[in-house]
Amino acid sequence: MQKEVDVAKRAKVIEWLKTEVVDHVSRLFKALWEGSTTRVNDSLASLIVSCYILGRRLGVSYRDMDDHILEKLNKHQKEGHQLEDWYQDISTLEEHMRKR
Repeated sequence: MQKEVDVAKRAKVIEWLKTEVVDHVSRLFKALWEGSTTRVNDSLASLIVSCYILGRRLGVSYRDMDDHILEKLNKHQKEGHQLEDWYQDISTLEEHMRKR
């Protein structure tokens, strides 16, 4: 019985985290509409935190998440992503993550 309760609790937490991600995206869009830099920063930070925690609840460690992000950034650089070509956003983020 305890194992079933734990599985149900874990599933409920995952569902709750998914709604948190959607809520933070909504708050980000509202902040962009309002032009509030403080709210944009807060929404982006909350969204990133929720994604990391959701990943952890799904079995992805924070280190693995960072590694996958770095792999994706590297792939985008090699494929000539437009944001890299125009603004060097990809390489700048990769450099930031590697220095942490």
